[in-house]
Formats: sequence, structure tokens, C-alpha cells
Amino acid sequence: MGRHGTIAGRKAAQDSKRAALFTKYAKAITVAAKDGGDPEYNASLRVAIEKAKGISMPNDNITRAIKKGTGELGGVSYEELSFEGYGAGGVAVIVDCLTDNTNRTTSAVRSLFDKHGGNLGTPGCVSYMFSRKGVIEIEKTDEIDEDALMEAALEAGAEDMITNEDSFEIQTDPGAYTDVYQSLKDAGYEFVDSDIQYVPSMESTPEDHDIKKLRKMIDALEDNDDVQKVQTNCAVDIWADDED
Repeated sequence: MGRHGTIAGRKAAQDSKRAALFTKYAKAITVAAKDGGDPEYNASLRVAIEKAKGISMPNDNITRAIKKGTGELGGVSYEELSFEGYGAGGVAVIVDCLTDNTNRTTSAVRSLFDKHGGNLGTPGCVSYMFSRKGVIEIEKTDEIDEDALMEAALEAGAEDMITNEDSFEIQTDPGAYTDVYQSLKDAGYEFVDSDIQYVPSMESTPEDHDIKKLRKMIDALEDNDDVQKVQTNCAVDIWADDED
């Protein structure tokens, strides 16, 4: 699994962190806009803008983020960082960040691993258990024909489609992600989530008491403005029966 469980559970978590998500999406737009501020000619920027609009980010915020990236507005320069380590129960964790202060972010991530029973490791210590993939998630509804979706995805260049309990997960090579994304969007499909991320090829199943610690660590990491995405190889839905 390595994700956030059911769509409903992840949507609830997302709604509770909408302000923080605006900050994260603005950073992603700013970084993408460095390669050009016109989304018609910058596929990465187009995808970042569409995702921001998907969480109802105001147009003014989007425009300001683009101008920061193109240099029209003064602003900071963000660096991409990736941290690897283990959470409670030996679950592999990869944390992707965008930061203007490497020391601050490194210190914060290390502290959160330590505080919640984890262990921040060295580059490569867990990434061998993952593959880098473009992932597009579409909610399973009566209106969507599974065979037609699979055909459209494969024709667009996708590698595979996985049918989950409440969604269809389309996986692509990272280089084909934006083409597949745009093709399916043009075909009228709506996305629950989409990104290039680490997909686990080896999974870990922690005990119940470790799941609670892992959940608290991921929550704390995602609350940090520098953290863009937290990925794990946890085989169970860590957000199920969340009473904390």
C-alpha cells in the first residue's frame, strides 16, 4: 500500500490540513515555473496548477507562486531534498521536501523521526525497496468502465493499472507521467490524486502499537511546511480506526 489508505480517510485528513497544503502546492508551482511560466508550454507547471485548483487554492496564490518562480516577484529559491529512514515497526519511510534552508529542514525531519520511534538513515538505506513511478488515482464509481479506463491509460503510455477497493491506480514511467495525465484528463477523467512518487516493491506489516506511532510521525512530518510528501512501504491502512 504505502499510501494513506482509503480515499475517504485521505480526503478527511487533507481537509483538515488545507492551509498547509496551500503552502506546499505554492512551492511546487514556484519550482515548476522556473522552466517557464506558461502552463501551455510547461507540462509540469500545468499539472501543478491543476492540482492546486483541485484543492481550491485561490487564483491569486497560484499567480503569485508562478511569478516567484519566473523571477517577476522577489522570493526564495527552493532546493529539493529527500530523506530516508525507518518508522516504528521497521516501516521504510521516504520524505520529499522543498526548502530554502537545508539545515533547518534536516534538523526538523531528524527530530520528528527520533521523537516518534523512528530512525533517520543515510541516502539509499530504504529507497531500494521502492520504484519511482508516476501514479494517477481515479475514484471507482459506477460511471467508470474499468476496461475502457485501462485501454485509455495503456494507449496513453501507462505501464499498469491496479484496481483497489475504492479506486483505480494507474502507474507510469516518470517520463511518461505528464503525457498520461493530460491524455486521461482530456478524456474527461477526474483524479483523486496524482504525482511522481516512490511505490513500494517490498512491504512491511507493523504491529498495532507501532501503527499508532507511525501515524503520529507521518502527521507531524506532513504538518511541516518544508515536507511535500511522505511515502512508506506499510502494507496496512494506517489511518483505519484513527481515534487519536
